Amino acid sequence: MGTDTGRTGAREADGESAARRREQRGWYVYDWACSVYSTSVLTVFLGPYLTSVAESAADADGFVHPLGIPVRAGAFFAYAVSLSVIAAVLAMPLVGAAADRTGRKKPLLAAAAYVGATATAGMFFLSGDRYLLGGALLVVANAAQSVAMMLYNSYLPQIAPPEERDAVSSRGWAFGYAAGALVLVGNLVLYLSHDSFGLSESEAVRVCLASAGLWWGAFALIPLRRLRDRPAPGPAPAVTGRRQLLATLRDMRRHPLTLGFLLAYLVYNDGIQTVISQASVYGSKELGLGQSTLIAAVLLVQVLAVAGALALGRLARRYGAQRTVLGSLVAWTVILATGYFLPAGEPVWFFALAAAIGLVLGGSQALSRSLFSHLVPPGKEAEYFSAYELSDRGMSWLGPLLFGLTYQLTGSYRDAIISLVAFFVLGFVLLARVPVRRAIGDAGNPVPERI
Repeated sequence: MGTDTGRTGAREADGESAARRREQRGWYVYDWACSVYSTSVLTVFLGPYLTSVAESAADADGFVHPLGIPVRAGAFFAYAVSLSVIAAVLAMPLVGAAADRTGRKKPLLAAAAYVGATATAGMFFLSGDRYLLGGALLVVANAAQSVAMMLYNSYLPQIAPPEERDAVSSRGWAFGYAAGALVLVGNLVLYLSHDSFGLSESEAVRVCLASAGLWWGAFALIPLRRLRDRPAPGPAPAVTGRRQLLATLRDMRRHPLTLGFLLAYLVYNDGIQTVISQASVYGSKELGLGQSTLIAAVLLVQVLAVAGALALGRLARRYGAQRTVLGSLVAWTVILATGYFLPAGEPVWFFALAAAIGLVLGGSQALSRSLFSHLVPPGKEAEYFSAYELSDRGMSWLGPLLFGLTYQLTGSYRDAIISLVAFFVLGFVLLARVPVRRAIGDAGNPVPERI
């Protein structure tokens, strides 16, 4: 009898493990689906193209007039991105609380994913002087992606036990960077050889933009089939977005160590996001590099970020996630110091810098996500990850401001890039002060053997 019971228990454990692996594989594929939007649309094609569309609609003084407001055509893309962040900031706490309250994350993830994918596919119709259409589609797509990523991230503590989270999170980032690199190669072939495909340059860009939306929508079907909803811990009253955000922040004050980690992440992630967004400006304005060199460097970052995410995930299994993230912040500091001394007009050194960024980028992001997942109280995953996503997307403004002010005061992009070291040094100090093991216990979660 005892032997039969043991065999039954073993079979049930094997079945649960197989189901968990299947769900994890589906989870990876969502990063594969949506990361193409970030790479091809936001990073490479949409900014220059939407700016050119706005310029074609501008008056003699170079202004467009959305809703009667005079806006320089060259600033329209930046304003649209800012508006999308505001929309995401308002939506994420509401959606996160609804997901935790009902336990129905998957329908909300599906809605956000397909709203974003449809808006991105609709960018095919962005031609002539339709700058308002482009701005509206950007706001919808970017806000939807932020909401969807918040829901996607909140699955991590539910699909992976504590000892697996570093590896699972790292694989998710690796899938995303791999997809971004793969599609970007195809996009660049189409864009650079548009004549041989019978397309104008504008038509090639529109195809590249729309293809990201089709890719997003098609591959999102796989995680939506494999991810499972979990029962909600209990009913809670519905509230407005502002009230929900305030309620989440009040609840986080009951977990000051979790809040301490989030503060550290906000600081060093601001530095990471600023390096990513300003590297092309530094390469073109300070180092005198051409557009083809900059695009090739973006592709190199994407490819090496796959290896970097997996490699840092393995280091975390040996040394712990907190130590590995701290090591990555040291590496970021060295990268910026090296970038300060790069010689102008020599692409090989810029490629070396891009390679170093790629190797450390994916791992530092992936391990930060898995670390935070240990600090979230059970039953509040989506709610807390809305705050995490706000830190990731909605609060990264101080780095660009410091970069711009430093350049304005000194006239040197080298001084501007080295000023960002402050974010990594301060982030290192703040993260090192967080007693992660105690923070996990205070949040009500089991403490892994190595963290």
